[in-house]
Amino acid sequence: MSDSSSAPLIAPVETPAAVAPATSVRTVFFVSDGTGITAETFGHSVLSQFELRFRQIRLPFVDTLDKAREAVRRINENFETEGNRPIVFSTLVNADVSDLVRRSNGMHMDLIKTFVDPLEQELGVKSTHTIGRNHNITDSEEYKHRIEAINFSLAHDDGQTNKNLDRADVILVGVSRSGKTPTSLYLAMQYGIKAANYPLIPDDFERGKLPTGLRDFRHKIFGLTISPDRLAEVRNERRPGSKYASVENCRYEINEAESMMRREGIRWMSSTAKSIEEISATILQEIKVEKRFY
Repeated sequence: MSDSSSAPLIAPVETPAAVAPATSVRTVFFVSDGTGITAETFGHSVLSQFELRFRQIRLPFVDTLDKAREAVRRINENFETEGNRPIVFSTLVNADVSDLVRRSNGMHMDLIKTFVDPLEQELGVKSTHTIGRNHNITDSEEYKHRIEAINFSLAHDDGQTNKNLDRADVILVGVSRSGKTPTSLYLAMQYGIKAANYPLIPDDFERGKLPTGLRDFRHKIFGLTISPDRLAEVRNERRPGSKYASVENCRYEINEAESMMRREGIRWMSSTAKSIEEISATILQEIKVEKRFY
């Protein structure tokens, strides 16, 4: 287990102390017996509600008592060094491992205990308490769908091919560098959605029509746009000082793309101030694609 911090080795303290006043930066540990994705996702959602800076330390694969003791040592060490209890988000299924980590000097948010125990009572069924169960899908149909979706999205990135578009769940269109590729891959990796994407280019604007091969799949198309200033900034990182990256050209392309989408009745949104997660959620809602993973 490693992270970017390198605190001095200090013996763990045995008794939790009172919470010290908040400082400009607080340390957060994400402790998990698996990859830690669940703990991080939940933790980020909660922490985003606070206008504070957080230093993040990830401790994945804490699935034995020895690893739990090491996690406790690091949490206690951080408490001693900074004078504040670190915040600990954990998803530890093994009760002995979880109890040991909870005895450290941190402010604990145990996601398993918080949600699984009440659900067991409500459902009248004991949980499996299986470590890494939500990621143990290598042989499942869901996993195969996700791999197929990733391969599909890579093969249909940036308009590389028109083949098998009838199998696409969604087809993203927009000017170059408006966020189509990362959104396509996120949809594939997170939800198993087969997403193709096509750039709208000056030739399309001159014709005043969608790229060849897309018209029969208009019901699957969703458009992305972006502010001219932001687009110029992004393009200048790729081709600094070029006409392609000039604000004037970006403004022209965006105006033409938005006009085309309005004419064609294509649903679209701006990616300027939106995260990939927000863009993807909007697309799934608008296109009515069934999410295959949770």
